[in-house]
Amino acid sequence: MILSALPVKRLLAAATLALCLGSQALAVDPPYQREMERLAEIMGSLYFLQPLCNGGNEDWRAQMAELIALDEPEEERRQRLVGAFNDGYQAFARFHRACTPAARTAFQRLLSEAESTARNIHSRFAE
Repeated sequence: MILSALPVKRLLAAATLALCLGSQALAVDPPYQREMERLAEIMGSLYFLQPLCNGGNEDWRAQMAELIALDEPEEERRQRLVGAFNDGYQAFARFHRACTPAARTAFQRLLSEAESTARNIHSRFAE
């Protein structure tokens, strides 16, 4: 059996249409997404460590919520940022029950990394 060109073109068109309709459009992350996820993770860690070591009165959770609101991410990206925050919190909650010298050192290092990461995001990507 020989297929004519017209049915083959129709088959190709139908297959192309099916592929387009069957696959969801993938959202493209902004170029700062990786840094934002790291910042969220750091802020989650700070949220856990700060009250443990009486490290100040910053509300890291509220600041993260504000950053997410300002960024206006789609739901999938928002969930990743929230997940990164929670991962940072849980990473320290698993091992620290009291403020130890290691916890204090981690808190100071995370503060420094948060500051440099936020400054980097702002300088490279802010309008």
